[in-house]
Amino acid sequence: MGLAIELDGLRALVTGSGQGVGLGIARTLAAAGAEVVINDLSDERATAAADAIRAEGGKVVTSCFDVTRYDVVETAVKQLGGVDVLVNNAGNAGGVGWPGMKPFAETEPADWEPFLRVNLYGVMNCVRAALPHMIAKGYGRIVTIVSDAGRIGESHMGAYCAAKAGAAGLTRGVAREVGRHGITVNNISLGTMRTPMSEGMWSNPDNQQAKALLRQYMIRRPGDPSDPAGLTAYLASPMASWITGQTFPVNGGYSVGQ
Repeated sequence: MGLAIELDGLRALVTGSGQGVGLGIARTLAAAGAEVVINDLSDERATAAADAIRAEGGKVVTSCFDVTRYDVVETAVKQLGGVDVLVNNAGNAGGVGWPGMKPFAETEPADWEPFLRVNLYGVMNCVRAALPHMIAKGYGRIVTIVSDAGRIGESHMGAYCAAKAGAAGLTRGVAREVGRHGITVNNISLGTMRTPMSEGMWSNPDNQQAKALLRQYMIRRPGDPSDPAGLTAYLASPMASWITGQTFPVNGGYSVGQ
């Protein structure tokens, strides 16, 4: 007897899914039968992602909006007729040269805002907009992509760590409130991922920064966008109906690697 994750009849919104981790998750949810809503700030990226999923036989629509604006998020979710599955993937990790990527004592409040707006307030906006439909239906799945930086801490990333830790805390608080409505709320905590933004580092086999970073991982490679996708699909399914308020590391063994 086979065991398969089935998401037929469910509408799944994946924020920031025009590329990278979000697209990997969206493709897997679509393959499991969900109607996937591709969200991105870029119409071009969203359209390309949707075309790729359609070519694989998936059901998909696009909804381009900024997760940092609650009024826009609320309107978009209402226009969709609500969603059954919400994957909070949109994020801002900064990068080399970003104002906030330095010792916290050298930052200013303005440096913190880009991280807080997307990684914390963006998640809050989407969860708040999605809950009324889920509560009315008596079913819902919320999965938030957080970071090991928020669980363990990373130097020169204080605001990012705080925002991701805050999003994880939101998950635990909301899980306590909505479990009685048949809604589960969980986190997936990622280690270093291979995405379009970081491809330059990983494509060079002699990059010393990449080599040093990977020595911290038991599995000596960066995460692939497909790595968290299977767990996301499981948590989004009826099979995970008794799992809520949890944070699941998907990180190549970073927590114990060294």
